[in-house]
Amino acid sequence: MGIIRAAIEAVSGGLADQWLEVYEPGDMGERTVFTRGVKTRKGQNVKGSGDSVSNGSVIHVYDNQFMMLVDGGKIVDYTAEPGYYKVDNSSLPSLFNGQLRDAVKESFQRVKFGGQTPTMQKVFYINLQEIKGIKFGTRNPVNYFDSFYNAELFLRAHGTYSIKITDPIRFYGEAIPRNAEQVEIEDINEQYLSEFLEALQSAINQMSADGIRISYVASKGRELGKYMADTLDEDWNRMRGMEIQAVGIASVSYDEKSTELINMRNEGAMLGDPTVREGYLQGHMARGLEAAGSNANGAMAGFLGMGVGMQAGGSAMGAASAANMQQMQMQNQGMGQGRQGAQPGAWTCACGAGNTGKFCSECGKPKPQEPEGWTCSCGHVNTGKFCSECGKAKPESLGAWTCSCGAQNTGKFCAQCGKPAK
Repeated sequence: MGIIRAAIEAVSGGLADQWLEVYEPGDMGERTVFTRGVKTRKGQNVKGSGDSVSNGSVIHVYDNQFMMLVDGGKIVDYTAEPGYYKVDNSSLPSLFNGQLRDAVKESFQRVKFGGQTPTMQKVFYINLQEIKGIKFGTRNPVNYFDSFYNAELFLRAHGTYSIKITDPIRFYGEAIPRNAEQVEIEDINEQYLSEFLEALQSAINQMSADGIRISYVASKGRELGKYMADTLDEDWNRMRGMEIQAVGIASVSYDEKSTELINMRNEGAMLGDPTVREGYLQGHMARGLEAAGSNANGAMAGFLGMGVGMQAGGSAMGAASAANMQQMQMQNQGMGQGRQGAQPGAWTCACGAGNTGKFCSECGKPKPQEPEGWTCSCGHVNTGKFCSECGKAKPESLGAWTCSCGAQNTGKFCAQCGKPAK
């Protein structure tokens, strides 16, 4: 019992009149995984059963389809190669593998008919195309530890995924309901969706362990598909002959507590910038003036009330604004130093702040006094009459000399700080 390939010339020639029936796949949409062959041409044998494929009938197979010739629930032959095939009950199974792996032949050996006389053969087709657009959504929030926020957050994910049937014989035996003639993916998806969501949670937890920020999850559909394949494909291939092809994340949302934590962390990061803080402070004051001007009891009453409030909190707001301006000035100084190099006379206070004046702009400490002295021609700074490094005597004439503040001079007084030459 089996099928043999029919020549294309015979399909359109006179030999077509000798065929009893021609079978085509039934309605196979993009969501269809399994359908029955439909008789499109009836031959002379009108007494045969309508369910039985007669010996000598022709079966048409299209691209990305797996055709099975089934007798009594057992597969007697199959093909995954497009073309026309003639049913020949005197031949052995041809087993045209097509694009499928040899593992399909192994599956066939476990479920084949066994060589008994055919009684009621039927034709079925399995869709080998990628089955797309299977919707999913997490029923409960999935925990996600984010190292950036240093918090356990919870998210919900919605989107679609796709599958591909890799072993149609195993899929037919394990996934297709008995006596079914047309199966859409939604008809059998309830169990698979539960398993998918369980694997999705494992995959999302793995993304968390890999240090991916929670805000990037929505854009990591490809990576998530790989995680899912690692988690689920082995079981699905082994048990049902199918695998995950792709995962698309349409939306990611957070529960109320997670949203609050994320907003708080982001706001804190923004307010760490003195420019943002000062803008926030000035905006707050401007809104106060606007509210005072629209006071129901008159603008004057509003401004009087605002004046009382400003007297009470003005010193604190003024101090905050001054601190913001001071930090912005230090940042600008740091940026200027980064572009131009260290400024003459620049020094670092013990508190860590950079300064150019005589007092620290951060803590108010005075600039440390450096020991006065003269610079020998060898470059060593000295205070005595002889260089402690090379022994040369202190020059009698002034000439060019370096002040303790670092400025180069030729006169009797330092042009930078006014100290007399030593």
